[in-house]
Amino acid sequence: MAYEDLSKKIIAGVGGKDNVVSVVHCTTRLRFKLKDEKKARDDELKNTDGIVTVVKSAGQYQVVIGNEVADVYDTLIKVGGFSDGGQVADDYVDKSNMSIADKFIDIVSGIFTPFLGALASAGMIKGLVAACASLGILSKASGAYQILYAIGDSIFYFLPIMIAVNAAKKFKVELFTAMGIAAAMLYPAIVAISSSKTTLMTIFKGTFLQSDVHTTFFGIPVIMMNYSSTVIPIILAVWFAGYVQKWVKSWVPAVVRTFLVPFFTLLIVVPITFIVIGPVATWLGDLLAAVTNGAYNLSPILAAILMGAFWQVFVIFGVHWGFVAVFFANLAAYGFDKLLVLSSAASFAQIGVVLAILLQTKNEKTKGLAFPAFLSGIFGVTEPAIYGVTLPRKKPFIISCIASALATIIIALGNVKLYMMGGMGIFLYPAAINPKTGIDKSFYFLIAATIVAFILGFVLQMLFGKDAVDAQDQEHIANDVQVAANEAKEIKKNAAVVKPSVDYNKPTTLVSPLNGELIPLSEVKDEVFSTKAMGDGAAIRPSEGVLRAPANGHVVLVFPTGHAIGMHTDDGAEVLMHIGMDTVNLNGKGFETLVKKDQVVKAGDPLVKFDIEAIKKAGYDVTTPIVITNTKNYHKVSLAKQGLVHVGDNVLDLD
Repeated sequence: MAYEDLSKKIIAGVGGKDNVVSVVHCTTRLRFKLKDEKKARDDELKNTDGIVTVVKSAGQYQVVIGNEVADVYDTLIKVGGFSDGGQVADDYVDKSNMSIADKFIDIVSGIFTPFLGALASAGMIKGLVAACASLGILSKASGAYQILYAIGDSIFYFLPIMIAVNAAKKFKVELFTAMGIAAAMLYPAIVAISSSKTTLMTIFKGTFLQSDVHTTFFGIPVIMMNYSSTVIPIILAVWFAGYVQKWVKSWVPAVVRTFLVPFFTLLIVVPITFIVIGPVATWLGDLLAAVTNGAYNLSPILAAILMGAFWQVFVIFGVHWGFVAVFFANLAAYGFDKLLVLSSAASFAQIGVVLAILLQTKNEKTKGLAFPAFLSGIFGVTEPAIYGVTLPRKKPFIISCIASALATIIIALGNVKLYMMGGMGIFLYPAAINPKTGIDKSFYFLIAATIVAFILGFVLQMLFGKDAVDAQDQEHIANDVQVAANEAKEIKKNAAVVKPSVDYNKPTTLVSPLNGELIPLSEVKDEVFSTKAMGDGAAIRPSEGVLRAPANGHVVLVFPTGHAIGMHTDDGAEVLMHIGMDTVNLNGKGFETLVKKDQVVKAGDPLVKFDIEAIKKAGYDVTTPIVITNTKNYHKVSLAKQGLVHVGDNVLDLD
């Protein structure tokens, strides 16, 4: 039921089902594509229990849930009636003005996200098998080693086929056609040609593009590359296939499209891939690898500091996917990558800070967020820690970035490399094991860097970040108290009170200004009212949206937003009626004021009309406190009754 209620609130918060183009999920987030992001209610979603925060990035509207995202997603699909695994079937055309960078990130994330878990798992298996061989636990000649290594290496070897599956969805290419293109690129005879000793000619001689030609296609020289474990060639090939397929469909009769469209698409795309797309894409990948490694080699320490400090910022904006493309380019060109590994200290610095906050905070809700965030952060899932704990408090987030930057220097000094795509957090370690030589000293530098990041994050937060841990709660309470104090001050300022000759006002009774349920003031979910800091009284959960006068008197305060009214009764009571909690944030929406300041009213006269459903839909509680701000002028303020009340019923005895 909790997931059902949350799912309904999420669907309403993103603008309703009709505003959803598609929805998928990753490790911690629901990733929506919306027709109109302006229809989404950001603040309402951010303040909903069960949602960590909302992020807008790369054309996606991301609702961060945390570790339970998969269960929430499954429920959301059922509650919303979404079909096709979360894809909303309609003819909507995306007209958003995404930048080139946004489009690139959207493509890379869309292609890699669905199988990133399998890819990371394969990397972990490959690394652990290599470690076992290095430590003498397994012999490379044994069948066990061969089978286990095949489990880990196969996904990387046949990576183009897996990429083809997701690229087909991205570029709207028939699935098996895209897989056929990738399979042709990895066909054993084709792979063998790339390593052939027979050279027909050499082209681009004397340049960095110099390549040997081992075969031709109807007389056209073919530069045959080894496409196993590559990324860019198959992405470009499937992208090109999307245009070819569309063109073929435009002239092939519908009755024979089932087999003739893939027939012509494959005949056109595969040769062009081998002749043009593949070599060009490979050169682009090599160029990208050369540029990034050149920048790294120019100053490894500077690169480490920048990556360590800003990696979490990259994650927040979703641009970290760009480094995934660089990683695979380096992997294809050199067999390893030295850039992405510089991000590994960030998650450990983050959990060090979170652990310190867990020990420092006095707020139970913060503890409830921090503990699971700490656990998931150990395994590299840091979004709950970032969005739920450190980023909202600012200083702890900055501390985690500093700790990460300092610890990452150790990674650069150790010349640590990643030899495959690994997991995150502690699951990244196997990816740093050299599959040929096994564990070396660089591996221990990585271990040291992550330990240092954790310790630095913890210590720096304990020393310098404590004041920011519960500052939000204190600031919120202080602001509420100040607002309430100002309201009471205004009532006193505007009330024409004649000081009585005795210390206490004469006893009187207030009648109910609302139809609804009368409750003690202590049950109000706002410390300003429940602690009676403003004065004693009661509260009503209204069933009708009309606030009326609780006694004869005159109006001394009318807030411009209509959410609060102050009265001075003929018997000397100063009464503040506050419709809802934090409803001042609505800026008058849903409220209609019916009286003016200094207006004389009688008990039961309407003061304010308010839309209960609209206020609730906006995410606000409509419980209405009735506070006697001059409580000190009475011996006792007590409830005349409890439970259901109607306008005119006696509700408060002022003795």
